[in-house]
Amino acid sequence: MNLTPSPFAPASFPHLPEVKGVRAATGSRGFYARRGVTRDDVFLFAFDEGTTCAGVYTVSRTASADVRWCREALKEGKGLARALVANSGNSNAFTGPKGRDKNEATLAALVATLGVPKEQCFLAATGVIGEPLPDPNYVGAFIPELAAKLSPPDWEAATRAFMTTDTFTKAAGTSLDMDGTTVNFAGIIKGSGMIAPNMATMLGYIFTDAAVAPDVLQEVLQDITDETFNCITVDGDTSTSDTVMVFATGASGVAPITSRDDPRLDSLAMALHSVCLELAQLVVKDGEGAQKFVTIEVTGAASHLSAQIIAAHIANSPLIKTAMAAGDANWGRIVMAVGKSLEPIDDEALAIWFDDVQVAKDGARMPDYSEAAASAVFAKREFTIRVDVGAGDQSATMWTCDLTHGYVDINGAYRT
Repeated sequence: MNLTPSPFAPASFPHLPEVKGVRAATGSRGFYARRGVTRDDVFLFAFDEGTTCAGVYTVSRTASADVRWCREALKEGKGLARALVANSGNSNAFTGPKGRDKNEATLAALVATLGVPKEQCFLAATGVIGEPLPDPNYVGAFIPELAAKLSPPDWEAATRAFMTTDTFTKAAGTSLDMDGTTVNFAGIIKGSGMIAPNMATMLGYIFTDAAVAPDVLQEVLQDITDETFNCITVDGDTSTSDTVMVFATGASGVAPITSRDDPRLDSLAMALHSVCLELAQLVVKDGEGAQKFVTIEVTGAASHLSAQIIAAHIANSPLIKTAMAAGDANWGRIVMAVGKSLEPIDDEALAIWFDDVQVAKDGARMPDYSEAAASAVFAKREFTIRVDVGAGDQSATMWTCDLTHGYVDINGAYRT
């Protein structure tokens, strides 16, 4: 499949800081061979002993075998991690016993090759749903070769290895001073289509050499996910394979954060939040066929949840998204989306802005409404739609993209 690069693709891969206690390797197992493509399609990460982890996964009732295993491992392994394996080209979702057999073979290979506990190994897969692998050991047989190449991570190579319809590699990193020591964060993510809030649709991994107790890390990640990955949408569809995980190696040597009362937690959470938000927004900017990146702000809602629901109705509306693509500032479609949400509003107080251009006030079109000014906003690559629904003082923000014919082209040819 020939993909047109997103207009938001960065000129180069970002510099990510070194994260101590992490090694990685990538390789080509041949997931794309039938399409005549040779590319890296598997990565292996290995972590120092004592690495803690946290994870948030899809709520889909048809979650992949890999997601189901990760949930179990996170519990059984008590939040400790030694290895992570992910492949692209096949999601290992809706594959029944064969999917579980694939996981057991991969886990057995990790245990035998790396000498690590099974319940501290995590798996992920992304790609076509419902296609069992020809051999349950298809990935497992490749583990020794990957393990022999483990070295400090080549972040760009790892990011390329789990891309599917992505048109550019997505990564973000940061550093902070903790107790006089530099603590680093590096995150990679893949995702372009089948993106909707509900854990969003992607595989995302953040690595840090801070030391954080598993229960604290899990609570922080859940809070951050609700403010970042659960606030993006491309097409309103939720994947079988959604995964976001954080791995904290503790190799920086800084004393562990073991309580939410630790005063250092705020700065760590802020750093993690910044990486997660950047990764989440990069997914939207690479939305399948996307040409525009749009922020949806809802204010004046009766509750935060109500604001989120209204924002989601706006962000996911095909009518609004196609208007974005065409540069048609059809504010009436915003009114439609707000109304169909069935959330509390005061329709006589409803107000709408496109960036700083107000198009509606007090439940009606602005007296000095300018089609030219509104259209000029919709012609931009990036803009904000803000709606005040006049029902309270709560707000929410989401990020979305337009819907172009490119989306149809990509998904019409996804399996070919």
